Amino acid sequence: MAHFLLIHGSCHGAWCWEHVLPALRDQGHTATAIDLPSHGADQTPVSDVTLNSYAQAILAATSGPTILVGHSMGGYPITKAAELDNANITALVYLCAYTPNSGVSLADNRRRAPRQPLLDAVIVSDDRQSFVVDPDKAFERFYHDCPAKDAERAIAQLCPQPILPQETAMTVTAASADLAQFYIRCSNDQTIPPEYQTTMAQAFRQDHVFDMPTSHSPFYADPAGLTKILSQIAGTL
Repeated sequence: MAHFLLIHGSCHGAWCWEHVLPALRDQGHTATAIDLPSHGADQTPVSDVTLNSYAQAILAATSGPTILVGHSMGGYPITKAAELDNANITALVYLCAYTPNSGVSLADNRRRAPRQPLLDAVIVSDDRQSFVVDPDKAFERFYHDCPAKDAERAIAQLCPQPILPQETAMTVTAASADLAQFYIRCSNDQTIPPEYQTTMAQAFRQDHVFDMPTSHSPFYADPAGLTKILSQIAGTL
């Protein structure tokens, strides 16, 4: 059995893993999720949030062998955490996530995609330190195949996303690259184009790449299917 630490994506919080956490525990694993700084219940001011502070929050929640799962934006913080200290990290799982390249920020990575389906739903703050997702467009972009009650509750909890961590490039070394790495593509994703996920997944061993026929929110669209894949990953380690 394995221990999982689940890391949310932009504008989300630990709350988005509410169905996956008990499902993993039912499979005999241990699992936790955290709010990154300024997300969920964390009260860190947006102006104080950096990619490094995201990574430090992950490391502070990591004790003993841990599989890190990063959703969407969360791909960068889990990689940064491994770069800072990989001693307790057994694997990195990128769930329809951006995968870092040296010298390329998440925002630049996103701009490399062949299309930008989220762009018209993003509302940048006047001080340009954060953005929110238009709640009228959040269902279509994030939750279109999720149970209505889950989607409604999720949209109500979306928070401002600090921009600085996403505009910060990082250096990728063997500290993260030599860890076991897995990619889970979501083929009905309306946020990160599925074809761009395929491009990013080409850097992975193909037996470490999995597919889910879901939206950008498999933790609500198919928590049982996601749990099955995560358990399968744990079984390979």
